[in-house]
Amino acid sequence: MLFNLETGHWEKVADGTGSPFANLNAMSVDPGDPGTILVGVSSGIGQILPPTGGIYKSTDAGKTWTHVGLADTHAISRIRIHPTNPQLVYVSALGHPYGPNAERGVFRSLDGGLTWEKVLYKDENTGAIDLEFDPDNPQIIYADMWASRRPPWTAGNSYNGPGSGLYKSTDGGST
Repeated sequence: MLFNLETGHWEKVADGTGSPFANLNAMSVDPGDPGTILVGVSSGIGQILPPTGGIYKSTDAGKTWTHVGLADTHAISRIRIHPTNPQLVYVSALGHPYGPNAERGVFRSLDGGLTWEKVLYKDENTGAIDLEFDPDNPQIIYADMWASRRPPWTAGNSYNGPGSGLYKSTDGGST
């Protein structure tokens, strides 16, 4: 559900029946245009769901959605839209919950989500679980990396591998 600024009421924009949102883990609204919304769809590390993933974008307040990439990440944990430049978008992706994959880490888009580049990657077992801008300087970005996997043959998770930790970029994610 999303809040409709025009009516002042909450409205359902995706109901799980035919929508692309089997599991919505992350959402970000453009601070300069509340009609532009990005959501991260995930299979979820603690759930048994079909493999899905990626980023969907709406430019009409949730009436229609377009897949804009990162389908093989499987677990989007956070989306951040730059506070003054809506073309600059960051995504943290945990990756496949049940096995190794290279689509883990922090991704950046310079064109509002049309294309993506991986800007922080440790290894095939370590993904990004959270992202945050410094409130005084959005060029400073913190990323929480987490080496985690849930093997399908066990009830528990494997946590805190060697790539886990807090990372800081002072140049908008370039390094």
